[in-house]
Amino acid sequence: MTLDKAREMLKVQISLGSGYNRNSAKLILAEVQREHGMAAADGLIAELQLDKHFGFKPGEALHY
Repeated sequence: MTLDKAREMLKVQISLGSGYNRNSAKLILAEVQREHGMAAADGLIAELQLDKHFGFKPGEALHY
């Protein structure tokens, strides 16, 4: 998955904003971590304020 696609998908999850969407966002970030590394996932967390929306913290391992 490209970072642009992940960003687009995460924006959709933010707009819907339920607990199910938190889980979806976590799966997306886990995929980003696996493919692009922790720094890329941390960048998306900061850029999209996922700490505010879903409680994700930079440096957090988000794997399933």
